[in-house]
Amino acid sequence: MSEYIVEMRHITKRFPGIIANNDVSIGIRKGEVYALLGENGAGKSTLMSMLFGMYEPDEGEILIDGKTVTFHSSTDAAACSIGMVHQHFKLVEPFTIAENIVLGVEPVEKRLGVLPWVNIRKANEQISELSKAYGLEVNPTDRIEDVPVSVRQRVEILKMLYRGAEIMIFDEPTAVLTPQEIDFLLQIIDNLRKDGKTIILITHKIAEIKRIADRCAILRQGRLIDVRDVAESSVQDLADLMVGRQVRFTQDKAAPNFRDPVLEVQNLTVRDEHKFEVVKDVSFTVHGGEIFAIAGVSGNGQEEIADAIAGLVKAASGKIILNGKDITGEPVRERCLTGLSYIPEDRNATGTIPDMTLQENLALREYYKEPFSKKGILQHDAFRRYADQLIETYDIRCAQGPDTVLRSMSGGNQQKAIVGREIEEQTSLIIFVQPTRGLDIGAIENIHRQILQERDRGAAILLISLELEEVMMLADTIGVLYRGEMLRIDSAENMTMQEVGRYMMGVREA
Repeated sequence: MSEYIVEMRHITKRFPGIIANNDVSIGIRKGEVYALLGENGAGKSTLMSMLFGMYEPDEGEILIDGKTVTFHSSTDAAACSIGMVHQHFKLVEPFTIAENIVLGVEPVEKRLGVLPWVNIRKANEQISELSKAYGLEVNPTDRIEDVPVSVRQRVEILKMLYRGAEIMIFDEPTAVLTPQEIDFLLQIIDNLRKDGKTIILITHKIAEIKRIADRCAILRQGRLIDVRDVAESSVQDLADLMVGRQVRFTQDKAAPNFRDPVLEVQNLTVRDEHKFEVVKDVSFTVHGGEIFAIAGVSGNGQEEIADAIAGLVKAASGKIILNGKDITGEPVRERCLTGLSYIPEDRNATGTIPDMTLQENLALREYYKEPFSKKGILQHDAFRRYADQLIETYDIRCAQGPDTVLRSMSGGNQQKAIVGREIEEQTSLIIFVQPTRGLDIGAIENIHRQILQERDRGAAILLISLELEEVMMLADTIGVLYRGEMLRIDSAENMTMQEVGRYMMGVREA
């Protein structure tokens, strides 16, 4: 009997303009958590997509329990008890949770002995019992469009369990989760391992690998670099292997040189669609040469503040002043022309148009101006030249260069594109919302350096991050938000991580 439940031998996969996997061989033991670590675009997801039947390898073979298999579809993989939670969930939003889970394997019964019908009540009961058994409790009748991202991820896990998956692939499972949700998910993965499941974890977050994984394969530019026992490897070793150079975990940060106020938010109140106040009478000022960070647990009004400043949601009351101009009622383009750049939290819904090419997305801020447009006619050569420049400057990895459809790129490289596009505008105010979400450690290092460079250039930086370590590393001034209220604003030098954490939980100092 084979030592490995999964073997992938000498796997090579090519796409136009790129070799995604180059002669990769790995072996995974039953009941272990096996991590695939690599930079954005290193070939991790492609390799696992072949194990799940979404692609077929150009060269090499796949073995399950020592037997060679050929997968032409995910149905073939599911027949071998393989399941996968994709980075971008595969769910039908108008359907209920139960309908999504049983889709394709519905409990069909016969009415009058002849007419087939789906017993959805039975499905709801089965899903409820299954979710409780694995600590993944959901309401089977809730619609996907009405539930948060963490619940959607539970649904994807339950889809695998419902189909009897023994080999479970998680593709960047924590990329869109809060720290509290990440802790919950890692506990679920540990419980699945204890239940005998084999877990393959695709990630670039080394801290999570250290917490949960048994072994780790490092991929770089499509090649297998090494396979390490996690317990015997340091964070620094894994980071250096992943990036191919020594990674710095801290940034050299010069003392701030505050200039004139750039952004003034005065008594801002924002209401949601239910007329509930999600931002309550918030005021703060951001100067040129200052990084003002808003810390808070997810859902406490941070994103609404950013969207109100950017013009994506309407302020119920208060004023927003940019470079001395009241922009509270101005359209988005006017705010941009006044000196605003915005890196939003949701790169697909707000930051890009995924079905357009990379060069078109990079020119979204400037397409109507020369040299991109002359007498109303778009100049595609100018689009391409500009894209080539940003691809090189920001290390955006894309299979077909400027012509790459954005949706086909990894999430991290999509994020690099947005950050590059907005920084290149050289505006006086840059809003970063979760700027390093979904990025590998090398890309995070570069983004942090770029944020500090923009601050030292004299730009005002509004940083909104759920990563408390990121806030403490970069911020000159910290404002802590709790249930829509700004509980405290102070110099970062005057606040410890523990103090910020207490305010984030709503604990006011005596």
